[in-house]
Amino acid sequence: MEEVKLLGFWVSPFSLRVEMALKLKGIEYEFIEAQRPIKKCPNIIKYNPIYKKVPVFLHNGNPIPESLVILEYIDENWKDGTSLLPKDPYQRAIARFWAKFIDEKCLPEILKLCYDSNYEVKVKAIGELQELLKLLENEMMKDNNKIFFGGENKVGYMEIVSILITYWLGVMQEALGVDILNKKEFPNICGWADKVISFSFMKENLPPREKLLAIYKEYAQPLVPPNNELSHTHK
Repeated sequence: MEEVKLLGFWVSPFSLRVEMALKLKGIEYEFIEAQRPIKKCPNIIKYNPIYKKVPVFLHNGNPIPESLVILEYIDENWKDGTSLLPKDPYQRAIARFWAKFIDEKCLPEILKLCYDSNYEVKVKAIGELQELLKLLENEMMKDNNKIFFGGENKVGYMEIVSILITYWLGVMQEALGVDILNKKEFPNICGWADKVISFSFMKENLPPREKLLAIYKEYAQPLVPPNNELSHTHK
């Protein structure tokens, strides 16, 4: 019997990526909820001392951090059943490219938007994120390689990776009262998001939106202008 465990946190889209991959593959696993604060959780310090964050995948006691790395490990180690990445080598490469784009380009701006207390930083992050989303929108307009809008009309690698954009971002912007991702400016991304979330598998495994929204309303830093700007408006 193989021992498969996932050290994660229910509110994390990165933990959920791994859970979805395991469920698609039909792999039995034990989910271990990380204690908060995450960076001080004993299991996180033990198994992911470099980054100190979730998820951490444990296969027969061997820890593997970082969701994108874990997804590829699962796909390579359990070849039976649903394949996560496209079969075609070029399409696999393109899928990896856009997955890294989401995590390395979009995620830092999303984190600033949510958790930075500096108003100017948050406003700049909104602009940067919109420019990044335009790149993604343009790619979807051509989508020659059918990474986003084609293929077998099923949940796979990009559908799992994209939940940060297709589900979480909408919750975050509602919690903060900002309008970043909308159908007028980004019809292709929003159409793709609607398609992704419409899959029964996604509906069954995504956390309840209201529950997630309550978390971000509690912990996200509000977008509030500095006091001196407010004072000028009252003079």
